Amino acid sequence: MEKLKKVLSGEDGGNSDAASILERANNASTLAWGTRVKGFLISFILGVLCSILGTCMLWLPAFGLAVFAVLYSVGNICALASTMFLVGPCRQLKSMCAKERALATIIMLVCLALTFCAAFWWKKNGLALLFCVLQFLAFTWYGLSYIPFARDGIIKLFSFCF
Repeated sequence: MEKLKKVLSGEDGGNSDAASILERANNASTLAWGTRVKGFLISFILGVLCSILGTCMLWLPAFGLAVFAVLYSVGNICALASTMFLVGPCRQLKSMCAKERALATIIMLVCLALTFCAAFWWKKNGLALLFCVLQFLAFTWYGLSYIPFARDGIIKLFSFCF
């Protein structure tokens, strides 16, 4: 359990001789392990609930799709932010920008912004729904990058089917 705590908090194998300003700020504001787990669970559950509530709002006439787009996007943000409680914000951002996740991260964040634009600025419900679907696919691909060989398995499955 101690090894898991060290890995998730970024203490395992870190290079402490040349700590940057962000790393020092991260170290100064660390939370206890129990608090991190509670923050993770609360944020993740809140994200899932927002996404489910948004899906329920999808069928409301007139403004349902816009509410869905907002709640679904907020749910994704909360779910993504939940992991920051476990590993810390600096390590999470570094992980998101790693070469195996960078494309999925960029697509997910761009689709998130475009979802808000389509729902409120352009007022195009079809586009908002399309961007939510793309958000889901990018977020799924991003999440699969944390499971060893999951992406390879999905690629082989789809290549076998098609």
